[in-house]
Amino acid sequence: MINSPAKRHWRMSVFLWIGLPFIAFVGIAKAAPDLVPAWKAQSGSGVTGTFTAAREVCSHGSCDFYGDWKAADGTSTRTNVLLYDGPDSMPVGETAVALDSGAPGGVFATGGGSSHLLLTAFAVGGLAAAIAWPVFLWRTWRTSHGRRIPSPEPAGAAA
Repeated sequence: MINSPAKRHWRMSVFLWIGLPFIAFVGIAKAAPDLVPAWKAQSGSGVTGTFTAAREVCSHGSCDFYGDWKAADGTSTRTNVLLYDGPDSMPVGETAVALDSGAPGGVFATGGGSSHLLLTAFAVGGLAAAIAWPVFLWRTWRTSHGRRIPSPEPAGAAA
């Protein structure tokens, strides 16, 4: 297959106008809110409680568990939350000890896991894309405007 300049330009345009903004959005809007709570849970900070699985959602060989969480002291509850760093399998109705460290969408299993590293990678990638996008757009605009051929001088113009 021929890798022509037009094809490379098309790929770069799609990446600049769709790819980088998408990466920036996912990294910043989706991963960043859970980043600090994930690191807090990794260090053991948060309110300890019990997560009870209500449903299982599987995709691409891994499963996520959603359910209800209740604080050990009974002072607070959360419904329909995701169990981060949960076990590989968990039948509906089974319970697990989990920490609520303030993540908007879920609680963290106390057994540990790597969600804090994954969320960090997504947030850093999103931030890098958010910084790179305007830089690449500026460089592309500057390069395209620098290639313009100046109009020739009118005939008979004196230098």
